[in-house]
Amino acid sequence: MFGRLALRFCAVAFVFSIVGPTLSWAADDADQVTATVSQRVHPVLIRNDHNPLLRLTIDAPRADVIVDAVTISLAGTDDVHDIELLELFFAGEKSRFSTAARFGEAVRPDGQDSITIRGHARLKAGKNDFWLSCRLKPGADLGHKVDATCTLIVTTAGPVTPVDNTGGLRKRIGIALRRHYDDGVHTYRIPALATTPKGTLLCVYDMRRRKSRDLQEDIDIGLSRSTDGGRTWAPPQVIMDMGTHNGLPQELNGCSDPGIIVDAKTGKIFCFAVWMQGKAGKHQWRADGSEPGFEIGKAAQFLMVTSNDDGKTWSKPQNMTRTWKKPEWILYAPSPQQGITLADGTLAMPTQGRDADDRTFSNLLLSKDHGETWSVSPIASHGNNECQVVQRVDGSLMMNMRTGRPTKFRTVAVSDDGGQSWRSHTTNRNTLIEPNCNGSLYRFDYQRDGEKRSVLLFANPHSQTGRDHHSIQVSFDDGETWPAKNRLLLDEGRGRGYPSLSRVDDEHVGIVYEGSGADLVFERISLAELIEK
Repeated sequence: MFGRLALRFCAVAFVFSIVGPTLSWAADDADQVTATVSQRVHPVLIRNDHNPLLRLTIDAPRADVIVDAVTISLAGTDDVHDIELLELFFAGEKSRFSTAARFGEAVRPDGQDSITIRGHARLKAGKNDFWLSCRLKPGADLGHKVDATCTLIVTTAGPVTPVDNTGGLRKRIGIALRRHYDDGVHTYRIPALATTPKGTLLCVYDMRRRKSRDLQEDIDIGLSRSTDGGRTWAPPQVIMDMGTHNGLPQELNGCSDPGIIVDAKTGKIFCFAVWMQGKAGKHQWRADGSEPGFEIGKAAQFLMVTSNDDGKTWSKPQNMTRTWKKPEWILYAPSPQQGITLADGTLAMPTQGRDADDRTFSNLLLSKDHGETWSVSPIASHGNNECQVVQRVDGSLMMNMRTGRPTKFRTVAVSDDGGQSWRSHTTNRNTLIEPNCNGSLYRFDYQRDGEKRSVLLFANPHSQTGRDHHSIQVSFDDGETWPAKNRLLLDEGRGRGYPSLSRVDDEHVGIVYEGSGADLVFERISLAELIEK
């Protein structure tokens, strides 16, 4: 319903006032006009000028009915002061928010939980749609929710009380971390989120400068950094850009699919990406978009940059292809997710590729000396990629992987020896559904009643038909079961779907995902909301 509507509006000058409605109608016609309110689950985002809150559909018996005023209740909102502006738009029979015209004046709630917006809209016979939208203040609380419904419509045919069968869908406040054309970049994609020992949040992603397509294209790796738990984010840094290497233009020197790992003991940060040179119109996952061997311009390259100052500055890219890739493999690349530090200090970075027989696979890049040297693990499973790994309470490793079509369940494998051998898990390709998309698996350790506990969190589009219903699921038994009652739906709308989870503090998890309201959406979720159901 809402789509990526917030991105389609130009900035306008607003006049703010609240004017009481003119009550004028023919009483005997009042029962002939009906209205319904419909809502859907999605976040309202700081930085977006427009966040659709509800659709109001008025069914008019004839074409001469005029709407004079609409009353909105914000009674379910945690703090009305989070809202900077409310606007009502009239779309008529066209239904689409993107083609709607503003009804009346923009309104500042200013602490009020009941707002009347006065305007003038002549209805056509049949169904006519209005949309309510809000703009949030930059300092709106990420722990709060917004709730709105319509309680009264004043028309020339009489007052109408709408029916809201979707009421109570309180919308979480998030941040439009990166939007279409922010800083002149066409599209931001493929987020990977990590947390440093100092509590800094680091989100790396593709900066797709000219168009939204995958490699080969003009793509750099960007970084957004937050030192206050995701409330505010510093301007993006470009941390990988191969420029015009070897005299080829930027669009033939693209870097994509960043993965990130933070050494929990030293604080050193490693970011990886795949680099393609030449290969115009090719894709590293298809045909000869990458080739066996190591040669730049033929084989896709495995790059690494590092930071020793909490992500403030970064090294120049190092090409690790000859060190890590087997010559017979067609492709070896990082998985676009977060790696982990194991209990013994080993760094485990999820990786992926195409073997000599052109079968996709998932495995690990491991370091036992804080990143001085690395080894490549045996392949965990074929027919999958875009993996993430966690260490379970018993010390075993669990890898969760995107499964190749036509299967629409996640691949799950377990290793009891640090990644040297792998076995299929009981939930392999039968439990966690997916529409063939990246997912995020994360272990969250916490304390309750003086006891140390942990849960596994899994995020992805909870669908087998499209990248919609972006959700977080919870497992209390190290991935054996995922209770439906603990699934938290974040966004019903369709986005590009890739998510990444990481700890914010002892009681909150952060998620960046490709949602319906922005290229990259950040939300901060209370652990209690996930586990106490």
